[in-house]
Amino acid sequence: MSSLISAIAWVQRGVSAQHPQKYVLDDTELERVSALARIELEDARVELERAHEAAKSMGKGAEGDEADDQAEDEDEENWVDEDEDAMDVDSAPKPKDDDLSQYRLDEYDDDVKTADSGPFSNIKGLTYYRDNEEDPYITLKEDDEDEREELEVLPTDNLIVIAKTEDEISQLEIYVYDESQENLYAHHDVMLPNFPLCLEWLDFTPASSSSSVPAHTNSKNPGFGNYIAVGTLDPEIEIWSLDVVEAMYPSSILGRPDQTKAHVPVPLGTGKKKKKKVKHRTVEKGYHVDAVLGLSWNKLQRNLLASSSADRTVKLWDLSRDPTINGEVAEDGSGGGAIRSFDVHKDKVQAVQWNPKEPSVLLTGSYDRTVRTFDSRSPGSGVGAILGSDVEALRWDPWEDHGFYVSLENGLVLNFDVRTLPSNLDNPSSARFTLSAHDGAVASIDVNPHIKGCIVTGGTDKLVKVWNVVDESDGGKRNVSLVASRDLGVGKVFSTVFSPDDPLTLAAAGSKAKLQIWDVGANMGARKAFGSKLREAGRMLREKEANAEGIIGVASDGDESSDEGGDEE
Repeated sequence: MSSLISAIAWVQRGVSAQHPQKYVLDDTELERVSALARIELEDARVELERAHEAAKSMGKGAEGDEADDQAEDEDEENWVDEDEDAMDVDSAPKPKDDDLSQYRLDEYDDDVKTADSGPFSNIKGLTYYRDNEEDPYITLKEDDEDEREELEVLPTDNLIVIAKTEDEISQLEIYVYDESQENLYAHHDVMLPNFPLCLEWLDFTPASSSSSVPAHTNSKNPGFGNYIAVGTLDPEIEIWSLDVVEAMYPSSILGRPDQTKAHVPVPLGTGKKKKKKVKHRTVEKGYHVDAVLGLSWNKLQRNLLASSSADRTVKLWDLSRDPTINGEVAEDGSGGGAIRSFDVHKDKVQAVQWNPKEPSVLLTGSYDRTVRTFDSRSPGSGVGAILGSDVEALRWDPWEDHGFYVSLENGLVLNFDVRTLPSNLDNPSSARFTLSAHDGAVASIDVNPHIKGCIVTGGTDKLVKVWNVVDESDGGKRNVSLVASRDLGVGKVFSTVFSPDDPLTLAAAGSKAKLQIWDVGANMGARKAFGSKLREAGRMLREKEANAEGIIGVASDGDESSDEGGDEE
């Protein structure tokens, strides 16, 4: 598998804890992890207990010919000392100080019985201490102050989370971006079980999260959390705390079924290679049975998370419910499964997003070449549109609650008005405007939350483009113009996201597994196009140096900029 970055998520300034905690695997955390990962750990516990019992029975109770040390005992009578004079010395009584009986050497081969057993019986002893100062086996202590300073996240810093796969190893990499110093550096990382497909930041603390993570005292929202939800090729959704470093296990896992319903693909076809396919897996209401392709957190109803999947369903999760409870949601509201499941598409659902102004309305796009928008309380009364290609990405327009953008595999970007869409999909629906954005798939699109009519697209043609959408005074028509276009050296672009704090700063990444920050405000054309809109919004652009390129990357070990070098594949 080649190296790439599949998704990016920003974290707003002031949200992250200034001094992240180190992960602690104590008794409470062991119990939480055991419940959260009930399938693997239960199997491991059984196997370890069987091995433990087998080890205890080996060599014990064997007599006669079966005794392992019989041959050795028979040969003892024929042993002689190489030093003949040693016999005279040994015959004398030993001094009390030289008596080795106090060390009980003859009991060293006996089994040591301990009260703790199970998959964590050894790792617990290694990780029980909260820091090195408490560990009696460590005599050379670390400089805690230096380490604390290295991990510090200032209130003026953004975090940027990327989903990266390199050398078949998938992980989350968390970066710190200081806009005032134009400094971007890696902070910590988290290992993932499978290839990541999508990310979504949220501030709601999941019900199964570790109680050792304190509420934020320095955040803009005291008591809120700082979490990232991850969708992978696995059907489950993992939620990790961004305020914990060296984490070994996520804060929560949504959609993990019991052992009797494992996610096993079923082959379909005649056996011929050219006809080999995979049959659609049986849909379940309580959890996904295929890869999670899209995630969206509801900022108004903060406990709700929506997910779209290759199993052709969209599911709604309540983060306040404990996911460690087996089974689907019961009539009394208990249970750890999804609280709703929507079958509104006939193929893989590539993307999903909540309406930022209407907390119950969802927008979905699918490989069946349709988009749907519906109220989650009554999905049967939704509306939609037929498209000419597979959906790659979609976004609600934050400046109007009835408009949204859709990017397609054929290189087009469409803008729709929900109020004009039909409830049936018998005939294609016309878009308000169509934009031929890229030569190839438009894998990413984002709408600027600070500047009305400013959108960014990224395509497989390796270009990142910023567009200006202007409302015409006559007839409500819209004029779309290209403001800036650039190859940022990230390869095929898979993700482009505007900063939540800076009006014209965006992050981009793609097939070269490299993260780049582009300050579009360094472009004179962008400053001219959006200057008046920024003034209307009460925002000001920082003055740039005349030779500033506006590209910020991660410096290598040789202090070279990460955006230097050729455009290699």
